[in-house]
Amino acid sequence: MEEAKPLETCEFGDRITSDITVRLINSDRRPEWFYCHSFILKRKSKFFADRLSAFSSNHPSLDAPLCIEIQCSVSDYDHHAKLLRLLYLPNDSVVDSCDSVKSALGVLQVAISLCCEEIAQSCIQYLEAMPWDEKEEEEILKIAPHLGPEAMHILARLHPVNQTAAKNVIISAIRFATSLDESFPPFTDELKTSAQEQIEYMLSEDEDAPLVMADTDVKAATKTGLFQMFSAFETALNRLPSGFVESPEATEQKVLQSLLDIEWMCSILPKLDMMKDFVMKWVDMSNNVLAVVQDEKLESGIWVVKAKLMSVVGKVLEAVGYGNVILPAPTRVKFLKIWLPYIRKIKPLLDLKGAEDESFMYKMDSDLCQSIEGAVISLVLALPSNDQAEILTDWMNTEQLKYPDLSEAFEVWCYRTKSAKRRLVVGFDGVGNPTVSL
Repeated sequence: MEEAKPLETCEFGDRITSDITVRLINSDRRPEWFYCHSFILKRKSKFFADRLSAFSSNHPSLDAPLCIEIQCSVSDYDHHAKLLRLLYLPNDSVVDSCDSVKSALGVLQVAISLCCEEIAQSCIQYLEAMPWDEKEEEEILKIAPHLGPEAMHILARLHPVNQTAAKNVIISAIRFATSLDESFPPFTDELKTSAQEQIEYMLSEDEDAPLVMADTDVKAATKTGLFQMFSAFETALNRLPSGFVESPEATEQKVLQSLLDIEWMCSILPKLDMMKDFVMKWVDMSNNVLAVVQDEKLESGIWVVKAKLMSVVGKVLEAVGYGNVILPAPTRVKFLKIWLPYIRKIKPLLDLKGAEDESFMYKMDSDLCQSIEGAVISLVLALPSNDQAEILTDWMNTEQLKYPDLSEAFEVWCYRTKSAKRRLVVGFDGVGNPTVSL
């Protein structure tokens, strides 16, 4: 039996003590010789052990130095060369010799192909612990599944999360995103914004299913957060007239932040089938909201709040006008009568401010204007005909007919009214005629 030699007594590339040569040949047919030691290769690699064993069996009396050829691609050439050097290191030093994710992944592929189990495990350990950038992650996802079961540990950070863990994360995120803690601004604000963005992402339906389904616990946490946000908004709003005199910027910013939080809620509540909770609360507080923002002390200020208010109102109008939230007709009439006069008033005011001052940034953009106008028309046309008539009469009696333009609703109302009268006449004329009915 061959006597085991300590690794320290041999150095990689030592031509004097070498008894075997490894010849790497790449696709350009450019060979390079590496002077190695057979006892190290056999101890560290099953591939070399099998090759040397087969050679000894076929040539028992041959004492000349051996040469083993290995074909490799140009891109893998450096990884093969590095693996040969790693064979000479103690096992606990291999991980420390890894210097990049790309290099470790390349050496891992070679180690698995040459059956170097200890080096492969060291590369896996390194790759498991290191952070990856996006490009590295894509490369690992492409390569690791083809390296066998032992390499699948690398992908542990990318494994699907069980539903309980995912739900616990999103509930915690919802609580944070809807919290009113201001202990460490702006750090808290940044984390809160990040939590809101990720919640929206996790609940979104794209080509994949949502990460978290809307169950009772998720809805309960969201509902609690929603009413906390509304409470904070009402508190900040009620302080606005007095606070604006003492500290206008801080008071306005407080209300704006609450509106931004509420607007964010509008983006996730439809995904949870909870938009009705939002709409009902908004309808209930609408009179108070308008009473504050139309206070004479605020007539020439809080433009950013007034503009953002239109964005939130637009989302509510869309939800009700297009039937995503079902409300009784009296509630829809009430909501429209509350907000339609203000919409007519604020739009030209914001446009005027923008015309007077080019730096004024709080105009209603065209998308928002079209969205509100379309939702109002849809909402009007779904009301009882007498309520439609009242709203259209009020619209045509106003001095400002430009926005929102209800001409389409007026045309449909005229057609329906005439058609309804025609049906009524036909109904009377057809009494006793079983082929004619109302």
